[in-house]
Amino acid sequence: MGVDQQSEPGTVFGAHIPFVDFCGIEALDVAEGRTRLRLVLRPEHANNLGIAHGGVLCTLLDVALGTAARLRAGRPVVTLDLQARFLNPARGELVAEGRVTRAGRAVIFCEAEIRDAAGTLVASATGLLKPVGEGAPR
Repeated sequence: MGVDQQSEPGTVFGAHIPFVDFCGIEALDVAEGRTRLRLVLRPEHANNLGIAHGGVLCTLLDVALGTAARLRAGRPVVTLDLQARFLNPARGELVAEGRVTRAGRAVIFCEAEIRDAAGTLVASATGLLKPVGEGAPR
């Protein structure tokens, strides 16, 4: 199922996140519990080697983890832990996918990966996220 959630700048699958808009991350779709996002790298996303800076890759991974967890929980989430692996240099257009691997009442375990336009796995992450706000366990 395709979901168009980019009608308002900074909106990703129904949540207003100004930093996501600032970075240029776009929501693509949600299918079978997986969120997909796109980032077209700009010169300011680069490190001194001319490839994507690890910080922008971590941000994209975090947003992929967070969107999957938030959609499963039905409320906002915060990242408690994120472990990233940088596997290949990132250039050009990137697509990230996030998915929930296990959802409990208090925490949600997720995985995410980033691939380049050729389908090469660039980075991956696992994360532990906590639902917050109305209805969240304390």
